[in-house]
Amino acid sequence: MRSFRIHFVAACAVMGVATVAFAADAPKGQSDKAPVIPRLADGHPNFSGVWVRDGMGGDTFGGGKRTADGSVCILCPPEPLPGAAGAPARPRLGPERPKYKAEFVAKVKELDDNQVEADPALRCGNPGLPRIGAPDAIVHTSGQIVFLYNDLHGAAFRIVPTDGRSHRTDAEETYLGDSVGKWEGDTLVIEAVKFVEDTWLIDDGAFHTPDLKVVERIRFNGDKIEYQVTAHDPAVLAEPWQMRARNLKRSDKPLHEPLPCIERDLDHVVDRTHHDNAR
Repeated sequence: MRSFRIHFVAACAVMGVATVAFAADAPKGQSDKAPVIPRLADGHPNFSGVWVRDGMGGDTFGGGKRTADGSVCILCPPEPLPGAAGAPARPRLGPERPKYKAEFVAKVKELDDNQVEADPALRCGNPGLPRIGAPDAIVHTSGQIVFLYNDLHGAAFRIVPTDGRSHRTDAEETYLGDSVGKWEGDTLVIEAVKFVEDTWLIDDGAFHTPDLKVVERIRFNGDKIEYQVTAHDPAVLAEPWQMRARNLKRSDKPLHEPLPCIERDLDHVVDRTHHDNAR
């Protein structure tokens, strides 16, 4: 079992933004009406805020589960179904797994069977995009959006221009890619390319090539944010893979910086049992 205890230190100024108003109050007299979408000076929706998954206290890579003492369990034993002791474990989740071309299915299975040894994220590596999930906080200004992540591997950020520019011609491969955004009405569409090869799309051996392209779509749905991701990698995927949409709700708690990830458990693993990713 692998556990992380996360302590927090209050956080952050990005790209010269010294003060950010994360909460946007609705005008007086409109509390009983549809939520008013906060907007930037240029008229586009303003996604600034601290966000958590609706119905959860937070979104940790790998579907981590917080225990009563505050730790986050990543390689957790399966939870039994309700009922008598010794009831069968919950079935593996599977509907939203990427579909690979036939010649790569065996490679995915081999990586999955050896996840404890093969998964860089279990050694405190950056999980990459889209596996890192939705941002934990957003700093949004006209022409630019900044995603902040409070991840188990540590803190991370992305700076995404939204002023219509193209991808950089000199961009190098990184874990979170080179991203540019454009607007389709009130939906922000972000395209990311130029990824390093040693990350997975999600758990269970879902590898990709350096030609991976990730498209994120972000929009308001009432007072929540809907976050959708589609991965395109036609060299190995039989079809584009769309991760299940996430609904994010605004949090009134500040974003905190996690302690650095220090892996201490893998040398003590006794078998290859690993968790299922609930995301």
